[in-house]
Amino acid sequence: MLTATDRYLARLIAVPMLGTLVIAAMLLVLDKMLSLFDFVAAEGGPVSVVWRMLANMLPEYLSLGIPIGLMLGILLAFRKLALSSELDVMRGVGLSYGRLLRVPYMYAIALALLNFGIVGFVQPLSRHAYEALRFELRSGALGASIKVGEFTNLGKRMTMRIERSLDGGRNLQGIFVRAVSRDGQSVAVTAAQGMFLATDDPDTIIFRLRDGVLVNDAPKYKTPRILSFSSHDLPIDLPQIENFRGRDVDREKTIPELIVIGRDPATPDKLRNEVRANFHFRMVEVVMMMLLPLAALAFAIPPKRSTSALGVFLSIIFIVTYHKVNQYGESVGALGKVDPIIALWGPFLLTAGLIFWMYHVIAHRPGGQPIGALEVAFAKVGKQIVRLLRLGRRRPPAAEGAA
Repeated sequence: MLTATDRYLARLIAVPMLGTLVIAAMLLVLDKMLSLFDFVAAEGGPVSVVWRMLANMLPEYLSLGIPIGLMLGILLAFRKLALSSELDVMRGVGLSYGRLLRVPYMYAIALALLNFGIVGFVQPLSRHAYEALRFELRSGALGASIKVGEFTNLGKRMTMRIERSLDGGRNLQGIFVRAVSRDGQSVAVTAAQGMFLATDDPDTIIFRLRDGVLVNDAPKYKTPRILSFSSHDLPIDLPQIENFRGRDVDREKTIPELIVIGRDPATPDKLRNEVRANFHFRMVEVVMMMLLPLAALAFAIPPKRSTSALGVFLSIIFIVTYHKVNQYGESVGALGKVDPIIALWGPFLLTAGLIFWMYHVIAHRPGGQPIGALEVAFAKVGKQIVRLLRLGRRRPPAAEGAA
């Protein structure tokens, strides 16, 4: 059963962990949102597709945000205990660091299982759905609108231009349409107004034109035929849209699918390297979460009589750098230059050794401080910067004498 101290630690960890997770995810979403708005606007698609694309990107952002949230949640909780001397009291009554890490490891196990579900099953499917939306938007399947004032190609045989669009596209004005059939017959139409109408055939729409002129020409005609009309229905065959590919990319495969492909003797060596590299990348990212409580504790506790936040800064650099190293290891392993096991589990073992050393120093050496040397160095640099700023504010001696 959880004691009162365990419940207190759980509350201290939960608030910064959830806050950090939400902030990290929102920052990543906002950064992607701007580029998606530009992309959708350039393709002439509806704004609603932006939110669907962002929703499919959330699992990927959560896979990075969850480890950051876990690290900072535990770190900030123990930092608060250390600065308020509550940690000294807990240690004084016989609570070891190993006992205090019971609740952090409950969070770590739960979030590691959640992250495994995301990177192993949810993220591959959402990535494929995201790429499908991009494909459909580019191919026009999402109802990309005709750009006003520009020539728009509908397939290979029809060109259209519209001067103005009113009432959300229901009233089009200043229309020019030119279509060429397979036998060389061409139709050019200008009209004052027009509107699109649906038909029973999903591959065909009707463009109802009003107050215009139609010019019909063909190789067998001596002169083009000209027709003035008050109303004319022009059928338009929608361009055929090819189907989007299946989940053929290794990043879009689930963990069981990666295992099956990697063990299949018929799999080409290039694809096998890519699949193995992606599989080990996902697994090493999840396993690393089990060491984050130890790293967070080592970064959290500042030196005595110090309120330095250097550990918070270093922890963020630590986890982001490790993620980038894993990405590099995945790319090298996928190329076949280094075995994926060595490229990804090698850095993991080195990082794990560093974390265990940091935890040993903080937990088993009296007065031990694994980042103590960096704390001293940064303190000296900070004092020098403050001194230079104070000197810059003083008036020059010559100016004082002249006054």
